[in-house]
Amino acid sequence: MHQNTFRYRKVEQHIMDLVASQTLKAGDKLPSLRQLSRQLSVSISTISQAYLELEKKGIIVARDRSGYYLNSGITRLPSPASRPRLEMKPTLGQRNDLIQTVLQALGNPNLLPLGVVSPAVELLPSKTLTRLLTSALRENPTLGMNYSSVNGDIELRRQLALHSLASGITVTPEEILITSGAIEGIAIALRALTRPGDNVLIQSPSYFCFLQLLENCGLRAIEIPSSTTGIDPDDIKKAMTRFDIKAAILAPNFNNPDGSFTDDTKKQQIVRLLAEQSIPLVEDDVYGDLYFGSKRPATFKSFDQQGQVILCSSFSKTVAPGYRVGWMFPGRYYEKALDIKTTTNICTAVPNQMAMTSFLREGYYERHLRRLRSAIQGQMETLLLSLQRHFPATTRAGFPEGGAAIWVELPGEIDAIELFYQARQAGIGIAPGPIFSTQDKYNNFIRLSSNGIWNTEMEEGMKVLGQLAGSTAESVR
Repeated sequence: MHQNTFRYRKVEQHIMDLVASQTLKAGDKLPSLRQLSRQLSVSISTISQAYLELEKKGIIVARDRSGYYLNSGITRLPSPASRPRLEMKPTLGQRNDLIQTVLQALGNPNLLPLGVVSPAVELLPSKTLTRLLTSALRENPTLGMNYSSVNGDIELRRQLALHSLASGITVTPEEILITSGAIEGIAIALRALTRPGDNVLIQSPSYFCFLQLLENCGLRAIEIPSSTTGIDPDDIKKAMTRFDIKAAILAPNFNNPDGSFTDDTKKQQIVRLLAEQSIPLVEDDVYGDLYFGSKRPATFKSFDQQGQVILCSSFSKTVAPGYRVGWMFPGRYYEKALDIKTTTNICTAVPNQMAMTSFLREGYYERHLRRLRSAIQGQMETLLLSLQRHFPATTRAGFPEGGAAIWVELPGEIDAIELFYQARQAGIGIAPGPIFSTQDKYNNFIRLSSNGIWNTEMEEGMKVLGQLAGSTAESVR
């Protein structure tokens, strides 16, 4: 992303922050170009470009000889219901066929990318990665042709150990295992910790690929509520007293799909509760680097004193989905995880590890993250305003503190699966709510993804999707 693009997006974000705090309300006049230029110490041309982009998105309107005004139709949607109603019981997943249908959107250029959580290719550092990879192979042409060690490139593990300090984790390179994406790490963890028929604790809603993993492994899910305030330690206590739980899979930082965030006090309590019962905790932290605040959030792993937390993450949601470079911190389960990795795929692709090593070592990652976070946050704001303009009046959708997904609650009469098929027919990809639970829940929910890019096609797609939702609701009435 060019520097001037980053600047005008910062101006856009400043305006959206004023809307979010209700400093600017519907119909209010925006600061003049000159006034905002002085206030933010950026050029008038940058302010002008930001205002033009906001006007294209329908957020502001220009009035002749008067200036710019916040669109009179702009308001904030209420958040979805705070806690889903769940039955606390072991459940075998039965969503595999529907999940496979949803996953057909991966790599499909004919679908508007609202159903797959992945950064837009325009925002990914493809040229930088290609240059770094070419340079590494030029220096040592045969290195990428051989196997790496099973646990991964040592220099990549060193860089990950340094990077993890920001999230409160102190780990040595020897305690890190490189994987083919985070999902391989979680699959390895489940194989190391469970046997078919075991109970696994998960939050609900939860990423559908985790439910798919549980189903394929013959494991039963114990679902506890996930809400805007994250995971409640009391729900974990209840589950532990009622069931024999062999492991837990939880995402405290911007859970997919609801974007929920569990604060540090609760994280610490949850780690302690599970440790007291010797229940291993598998932590999904793929969205931890996509925070919108000033500081990278802590992880479960940062509070782990007994080695019972297995953290899994990857570069798939931030740098290069196709490179499939992830990692896990297996803690006390390292040897078992290494054995399983050995019999799964020997090692993660070596050239991809080399490129990511250079990307981290030369400081590109942090600079890239700053721009990506800004772009995703800006698009989320626009997406929410588009929901408010085009969807039925009782639609609800909260704004998360990070991640790249928006959890949308539609009017109760709307069938999300039916809407999914109608949207796909219209060339729009969405993820229907029922795939995020093993129970018959979230039938009127959908997940929309934020890839960081907003354009006319996105706006038109949201308009069509809103019309489909509205007509579905009317047909039921």
